[in-house]
Amino acid sequence: MVKPYPAIRETRRGSVQPVSITATWSRLDVWLAQHAPATYAVLAPPATDADLRIDLELPPELIESLRCHNGVTAWANLLPEALPSSAAQIAENWQLRMDLAGDFDGFVAHQPESEPYWHPAWIPWADGDGDLQIIDLRPGPTHGRLGMAAHDGTGDFTASWPDLTSYLSDVVDSLHHGTGVNGWYPYLTTHQELWWDRGPDQQTVNDEPLIRVPRN
Repeated sequence: MVKPYPAIRETRRGSVQPVSITATWSRLDVWLAQHAPATYAVLAPPATDADLRIDLELPPELIESLRCHNGVTAWANLLPEALPSSAAQIAENWQLRMDLAGDFDGFVAHQPESEPYWHPAWIPWADGDGDLQIIDLRPGPTHGRLGMAAHDGTGDFTASWPDLTSYLSDVVDSLHHGTGVNGWYPYLTTHQELWWDRGPDQQTVNDEPLIRVPRN
């Protein structure tokens, strides 16, 4: 039986002192290789110069991330919000949202919503079954923050991170300490896979036991 977490704390967005994207991915790689090798196996190789030749300008932070892993080679519950996309998938999702938004005035925020369905300066770096985790490149003090753009809703930055580095740093901290990331908690399956689930006391997934991640 999986026992509830004692003294669970929730990771606050951006609460971990971030390091570089490359160093953060390196820590994540090491953790996955040791504790969740089945998930580690689906990480794609680094993006090449050819992979990055897409019709979309990407921020340096995202390019650095893609230089670590150009998405994944198969579905996995790798991150709590959405699955990181390849450079090609990022460009495809951006263009798809541009086309959809153009069909129904989706570039404008309609009351009572404060954000539109889509904005050209949103970069969809990760995909959660059509709900995109985006990097907001609009000018201003929130430039670079992370948010979500639902497939059937609007942009949402109520649970955002200041940048991609902060988000990935919080993920790695959660894996090492068993803390939550925006309500998602890390587990291991019996198949040596990483699994993120809502709440700190989940016991099964698909009728199979979940195991709490080892905490440092």
